[in-house]
Amino acid sequence: QYTKKTRFCFKMIFELKKFEIKDLPTNIIWAVSILTVIGLLVLKSISQHHIGTILGNPFSKQILFMVPAIISTIIIIFIPKYIIHKYAYLIYVFGIIIVLLPFLGKSHAGTYRWLDIGLPFALQPSEFAKIFTTIALARYLSDHNLKMKLVTSTIFPIIMVLIPTVIVLKQPDLGTAIVMIVPVLPMLYWAGARPFYLFLFLAPLFSMLTAFHTIAFTIWAIILGLTIFIARPKLLLSLLLFFGNIFIGLLSPILWNSLSAYQQNRVLTFINPDKDPLGAAYQIIQSKTAIGSGGLFGKGWGAGTQTHLNFLPVQESDFILSVIGEELGFITISIVLLVFGYFISQIMKKSYLSNDRFSSLALVGFATILLSHVFVNTAMTVGLIPVKGLPLPFISAGGSFLISSYFMLGLILNLSINYSD
Repeated sequence: QYTKKTRFCFKMIFELKKFEIKDLPTNIIWAVSILTVIGLLVLKSISQHHIGTILGNPFSKQILFMVPAIISTIIIIFIPKYIIHKYAYLIYVFGIIIVLLPFLGKSHAGTYRWLDIGLPFALQPSEFAKIFTTIALARYLSDHNLKMKLVTSTIFPIIMVLIPTVIVLKQPDLGTAIVMIVPVLPMLYWAGARPFYLFLFLAPLFSMLTAFHTIAFTIWAIILGLTIFIARPKLLLSLLLFFGNIFIGLLSPILWNSLSAYQQNRVLTFINPDKDPLGAAYQIIQSKTAIGSGGLFGKGWGAGTQTHLNFLPVQESDFILSVIGEELGFITISIVLLVFGYFISQIMKKSYLSNDRFSSLALVGFATILLSHVFVNTAMTVGLIPVKGLPLPFISAGGSFLISSYFMLGLILNLSINYSD
């Protein structure tokens, strides 16, 4: 008879013995390596005229944070899967606690996104909380997959995600909050939830967005009615869904007035950039100018005028793709997007081939997080969506974001390995 602690140790040793370096998905590692090198090359160009401390230089800062980032990846690779699964809920609670901690300290530029930990830099807990939430959601859905055909079984997972999301919204950090909540629907679908139930959760969003245009709202009402008719829920539920969404659409002006002035300006200037070219629309105008001026092959490394004359704002983070477009051209942007596409598709492939549901669901969540960052960052830089501060994984500068990206990479590599019996 072994004690519980002894059995725990034996199980850990057994799983570590089954794991070998050759089992790691090298194609995923190569994809991340290419993205990281491109990011460092661009940050080196941006940093040519930076003077001051290491932390004031984007390239030096990125190199400095690469050390703990890579170490975190290596450590997580060697953590047995069952440990991650066993403590998923505890990790989730820890994630909620750390996103609450910044509210106990001083605000940074009117926000509570950062946590001072006694070092020359601050930590952004929400970057890690979105990963912890995904892990907990994967455990819940993998443990309850047989019950996902019921609409009520989708409520608790959504509440799980909404709790940290609302906290992050209060910081306020809309971009991270969006990324945090996005994985829930793909993961619910992967777990077996009916597509109609997922449609119900998206319907209020479309009702609010289309309510500002009469024709768009009418078309949406027709689509909503047809979807409900095809799904054929009970009459009372059908009426509640249809008229409930119409009512939500009518409340959109109240939602609009609840937005802060700068958020309203971002939306308005997205629709009409000429409305405030030197204010809210300045970033997107400069970004599109930089990308357009680069042409197919770019002006050359270190030769970007928008970049080095500081016309392009937040160029080392949110608008780093604009720097790539100006200096290295559309061809390089295409390569970057192709590598991201290959990277995310390989994660989905590993999810499909996984021999356990927990790993499969977690990988879907991580792929969705990465895709959200890539889509929002790319669409933002070319004016397809309003400006929202979401950096590009493994390329943009940023301590917390870089470490969290490599932290997630460690989990992806770990959960991609199928242990043999």
